[in-house]
Amino acid sequence: MTPKSFGEGHEGSAPGLVDPFGRHVTYLRVSVTDRCDFRCVYCMSEHMSFLPKKDLLTLEELDRLCSAFVAKGVRKLRITGGEPLVRKNILSLFRALSRHLETGHLEELTLTTNGSQLEKYAGELKAAGVRRINVSIDTLDAQKFKTITRWGDLAVVLKGVEAAKRAGIGIKINAVALKGVNEEEIDDLIRYAHGEGHDLTLIETMPLGDIEGDRTDQYLPLSIVRARLLDRWTLEDIPFRTGGPARYVRVKETGGKLGFITPMTHNFCESCNRVRVTCTGTLYMCLGQEDAADLRAPLRASADNGHLFEAIDAAIARKPKGHDFVIDRRRKKPAVARHMSVTGG
Repeated sequence: MTPKSFGEGHEGSAPGLVDPFGRHVTYLRVSVTDRCDFRCVYCMSEHMSFLPKKDLLTLEELDRLCSAFVAKGVRKLRITGGEPLVRKNILSLFRALSRHLETGHLEELTLTTNGSQLEKYAGELKAAGVRRINVSIDTLDAQKFKTITRWGDLAVVLKGVEAAKRAGIGIKINAVALKGVNEEEIDDLIRYAHGEGHDLTLIETMPLGDIEGDRTDQYLPLSIVRARLLDRWTLEDIPFRTGGPARYVRVKETGGKLGFITPMTHNFCESCNRVRVTCTGTLYMCLGQEDAADLRAPLRASADNGHLFEAIDAAIARKPKGHDFVIDRRRKKPAVARHMSVTGG
């Protein structure tokens, strides 16, 4: 991959991306693949049909697209999937994008991963400027982990987390709260994460994509989880933010941070500073809305970024105030038809 100079991204660009509600968009999440080596029950169908390779942006195109957003004022870049580390030669993209960290135009380059490939890539990620990652672990029970992920191996993931820790990468464990599945394990997840020096964030399941089963059987409001935790832990509100949607408390007994992402019980739209780009170059201004903009066409139409900047500006001007997630038994279809693995984590 031959990185373009950052200066190329500045031609014709206006400083900053501001949506119709005055929110500055400074955080971009980019899916580099819709493929994953797990099939988590709340995320994917077991028998997924994936995109043909020709539809995906090349790594060079992903670099150029991300760099255009950096030129427009994005300060935090998160690489997602599917599982981003299963994309062939993906480390070359991290190495290319790290130039923006070196110039100071980008504050953070990070990723969300299922951890399956971390033991192999932790050292290279750290060398490419990745200082913090999110790892998805919903249970510490090996058999239950296999049931939730269908294809995953908890031992492999935990070894990957250990490798990332040894490499000096900060780790946040993400756990989706699932009714009747892991709701009795939240205490164990807190002890594990905080005992290893990691933060933990709990996430409500979201109505994205058709899956086997009924999401109302999975949905566990975090308001209930938090109330239960107060019976055993002292939760102290803190102003800590990472730029994402989580709201954090400190667990007094462990000293660790615990985050809550609550798109269902209390949305975080009023402070939304992020947009998402799929591996095909489709920009979604809101995770919970279908409105989108095609960035692949202007990206491929010209080596100059003028048309690309215009498309980005026009899309941000349509960023909605918030999402309309609903989970109930009367509505069997998901609120949004695309799977989370398509949108990018």
